[in-house]
Amino acid sequence: MSGAPALSLSVMPADALIDVPRRIVLHGAPAGARVTIASRTERAHGALWHADATFVADADGVVDLSRDAPVSGSYAEVSALGLVWSQTPVDGKSRDVFPAPVTAPLVTTLSASVGDASVSARFTQRLAAEGVTRREIREQGLVGTLYLPPGEGPHPAVMVLNGSGGGINEPRAALYASRGYAAFALGYFKAPGLPDYISNTPLEYFEHGLRWLRDTVRPAHDFVALSGQSRGGELVLLLGATFPDLVSAVVGYVPSALVHSAQNAADPATGREGPTWLLNGKPLPHIWENNRTASWAPYDEGPPPHRHARAMLTALDDPDAVERARIRVERIRGPVMLLSAGDDGSWPSSRYSRMVAERLAAHGHPHPVEHLDFEHAGHAIVFPYVPTTQLVYAHPVSGRVSTGGGEPAANARADEQSWAAVQAFLARAVATQAARAARDVPAACAPSSDSRSGDTHDTDR
Repeated sequence: MSGAPALSLSVMPADALIDVPRRIVLHGAPAGARVTIASRTERAHGALWHADATFVADADGVVDLSRDAPVSGSYAEVSALGLVWSQTPVDGKSRDVFPAPVTAPLVTTLSASVGDASVSARFTQRLAAEGVTRREIREQGLVGTLYLPPGEGPHPAVMVLNGSGGGINEPRAALYASRGYAAFALGYFKAPGLPDYISNTPLEYFEHGLRWLRDTVRPAHDFVALSGQSRGGELVLLLGATFPDLVSAVVGYVPSALVHSAQNAADPATGREGPTWLLNGKPLPHIWENNRTASWAPYDEGPPPHRHARAMLTALDDPDAVERARIRVERIRGPVMLLSAGDDGSWPSSRYSRMVAERLAAHGHPHPVEHLDFEHAGHAIVFPYVPTTQLVYAHPVSGRVSTGGGEPAANARADEQSWAAVQAFLARAVATQAARAARDVPAACAPSSDSRSGDTHDTDR
């Protein structure tokens, strides 16, 4: 008579990019037994993150996380990688979830126990595929990091811009490069050699970055997209409208339809109602400027965590101020993707995205416009299979304790669905530009004047 099957735990694939779904399956448990599976990952700066969930084995003694919902634990629904996105830091305070450097792997250990029996397995998530190269850029006044895909290229390009936390968004750039794009993560404050604050940032800096990227990587089909989140989402729409000849497509994560003041990333010398963006040395009008209804009270008052969006909503009640601050997105000469969150605690990205889409439609925008709005999700939409539990944070510049909103499970769904949609959107945009470039080849052989958009600037806001 044979004994009971040995307990085993498998993860497939065991080593892959971070955005690749995994299948986690346990075999050999007694039918109907309760099985607890725990995850443990060492993330940035050696911080440990963990989660656990208990399942009931089926009649064959199997637990399959892509099929089975836990009966208790860190998450509640069927989710193949719930044991990743539901992780929380062991120390209760860490927030950085990406490895340092981002080219290093993230290794998660799974431990399963059934009664006195236990078994373990490991899997690896990577932000950079084999052959992706990383180059720090500190030249011509630019501060950033360039990630290039394997192979000689040419590759289509993406410029990646961070939000009001500043710094250089290397994780997203590394993943873009792993999916075939020359990705330039450009810092503009809170990075080496740059200002500590977002206040009075000249848009010409980004124009220079776009030209440098084209000159450096010679992108396939001359395709250069912009990808930005939060204030970076505001910024990519603004850059597409200001330098339309330099931008092939725009991806705005939780963006704004309006120019905002410096807010939580402000230089204390100019304050949170001071200007953020300059063009030709002059501040762009912003929503808080001469606004008759705007009030910080809904954000400032009461105990933390504060909800910044409540103050932003008061500013929208002044239609004249809204119109003065509106980004002229109709000037963008390419497809636009908008990704918004229905429970955004930082600002009303769903409403802002609708404003952008409606304005583009009203002006007969000739390129595709896609808007995905994620119900119950919060401000922190990134990419799949990372922890989504840190909803409350101290702002990296102001230190204000706030909430980005959302629920961990909804945030995880937004991460997964948005990244798939962005990849499909960019693939279509590249294909469209490639077809256009192929049609224009004969004309390109003829001499032409320089039609770059940066020589003169229309400051009509």
